[in-house]
Amino acid sequence: MTPPGRRTRIAVVYGGRNSEHGISVVSASAVLSALDPQRYEVVQLGITPDGRWLLTDEAPDQLRITDRALPQVAKGTEVILPGDPTGPSLVAVEPGAAVHALTDVDVVFPVLHGRFGEDGTIQGLLEMAGVPYVGAGVFASAAGMDKEFTKKLLRAEGLDVGEFAVLHRGRPYAQVDLHRLGLPLFVKPARAGSSVGITRVDSWADLDDALQLAWSHDPKALVEAAVTGREIECGVLENVDGEPEASLPAQITLLPGHEWYDFEAKYLDDACEIDIPPDLPDAVIEEVRSAACRAFTAIDCAGLARVDFFVTPDERVIVNEINTMPGFTPISMFPKMWAATGVPYPEVVDRLIAAALRRDR
Repeated sequence: MTPPGRRTRIAVVYGGRNSEHGISVVSASAVLSALDPQRYEVVQLGITPDGRWLLTDEAPDQLRITDRALPQVAKGTEVILPGDPTGPSLVAVEPGAAVHALTDVDVVFPVLHGRFGEDGTIQGLLEMAGVPYVGAGVFASAAGMDKEFTKKLLRAEGLDVGEFAVLHRGRPYAQVDLHRLGLPLFVKPARAGSSVGITRVDSWADLDDALQLAWSHDPKALVEAAVTGREIECGVLENVDGEPEASLPAQITLLPGHEWYDFEAKYLDDACEIDIPPDLPDAVIEEVRSAACRAFTAIDCAGLARVDFFVTPDERVIVNEINTMPGFTPISMFPKMWAATGVPYPEVVDRLIAAALRRDR
C-alpha cells in the first residue's frame, strides 16, 4: 500500500504491438484526464507499434483521434521493466539517460487492448516484477482474449453461447461442417478485438477471403453463426469485497449506412445510437446483468470486464464474448454504462486502482 501522506504513483501503460494500438492510446487519454493529481502521481508509459517502451509526457489532448487518424506512440525515453520483484523500477536504456527513470511504482494501469497487452503477456511480466496492476490476471486475460476458450468456459458455466467453429491457418478445413452454421457467418481472428479483421460472409464464395483476412491477424480464426437479435453490452466492476457488480446494460443500434458494428462504426463515424437501459422487460435486463457476473466469474476475472450479448426476439440471452480490458475512450460503452448506473468515469478509475492495490495475487 501507498505510505501515508504520499500520492499513489501509477504507471499508465498504453499503445502496444498490435492492431489495436491507436484505440489503446485514445483510451489512455481519457484515463489520464480522469486521474486526480491530488491523489495520484502519474507516469506515462507508451509502447510503440514495434514494441519499445517509452517514458512519455504527452498531454491527454495529444492522444486523441484527429481528422479520423488514430494517434501513435512515437517519442520518449526508452525504458524497460525488469522482472525483478525486489525493486519495481523502470530502467532507462537510452545512452546518457539516468540509470533509473523512476522507482517504486505502486500500481500499473495497463490500458492495453489486444495481443501483448490484454492476453496475459504483460500481466505475466508485472507478476514477475511484483507490481500490482489493474484488471484480470494472467489466466483470465489469456482466456478472455481467446474467443474459442472463452466460449468453452462460458458453456461449462452453463451460459448460453452461439454456435461456432475454429479454423487454423495451414490446416485443411474442407471436412469441417460449416454449413450447419448457416449464412450469414461472421469470420474473425480468435485473439483480437475492436472489430479488427472481421468479415460478414453472406456467400460461401466469400468465405476463403474472409478467412485469409482473419488469419492475417491471427493463425486461428473463429467462424460464428449469425444471431438475430439485439446487441446488448453490460459492464462489470469488482466491489470492495472482491465480488462482481453489473452495470445497467446498453443496446447498440446502428444508424443507416452500416450493416454491422465494425471498426468504423465504433470509432470513426459516430454511427450508433445507444440506449441505457435498453427497452427490454425488467426480467431480461436482470438476466443480462446476472449472466455478465457469471461470465466474469467463469473465467476468473478481476477488476473489470465488459460482457457482450445478443438478446433474440424470443428473449433468449446469448453471451457473445467478454472483454477483460474494455475500451475507455470517451465514446466507449463501459464508462457510459457505469455513468448511467451512477458511477462517473473518475470513480470507475479510482475503484479499479483501489481493487488492484487491495488484491492478493
